[in-house]
Amino acid sequence: MEQKLVGKTLGIIHAAVFTANTIAPYCQEIIPEVEIMHFGDDTVQRDNLAAPVGTIPKLNYFKFTTYCQFLQMAGVDLIMLACSTFNLAPELARPMITTPILNIDRPMMDLAVQQGKRVGLIGTLPSTMPSSERLLRLAASEAGKEVEVVPVLCSEAFQILRSGDVKKHNEMLLDAVYDLSKKVDSIVLAQLSMSVLEKDVANMPVPVYNSGRTGLERAREMLLAMD
Repeated sequence: MEQKLVGKTLGIIHAAVFTANTIAPYCQEIIPEVEIMHFGDDTVQRDNLAAPVGTIPKLNYFKFTTYCQFLQMAGVDLIMLACSTFNLAPELARPMITTPILNIDRPMMDLAVQQGKRVGLIGTLPSTMPSSERLLRLAASEAGKEVEVVPVLCSEAFQILRSGDVKKHNEMLLDAVYDLSKKVDSIVLAQLSMSVLEKDVANMPVPVYNSGRTGLERAREMLLAMD
């Protein structure tokens, strides 16, 4: 990788601290010369999960905007939200923040809606599905596309992951991806934590996009475009 971005800094806001580990390999591969500043708050995910499905505690939007302010004060060049559940947050924060804000999910959705009219959406958290579908439809609308979203919730897989059985969790998701691939033109993996399946889904019948790779590739493009 050429050292074109030496001196640039990316601030990443996580709703759960553990996703910093998931995104780290993509940072090292795609933007190795960029300094990364992680900002994690497990209470955001806790409160998102505790809220009724389809709703986000207002306090979490306030927290996100506040964290953006902190990162802006630290001098980062780009801010990224690495959570899918409250992906409306960047849209609400942008009028108050000077630093550019990237939603990690948006690039994969931009790609998915270009592949055809039926887009599969796979997630393991009920709280993620409404917000991810909203963003997917927004991406389609802004691209002038009409899409049918085919959502698949694998909540049992999330419970298995929490029990510590990563292998079974991955196997269940791969089965779900394969079954869905027979019915759609493209698939998006709704959560950053699912990016670990990237190699396993590479040979599926349809393109399967994850936010780790597509999000960091878009971040690199945005950083390169800056003076």
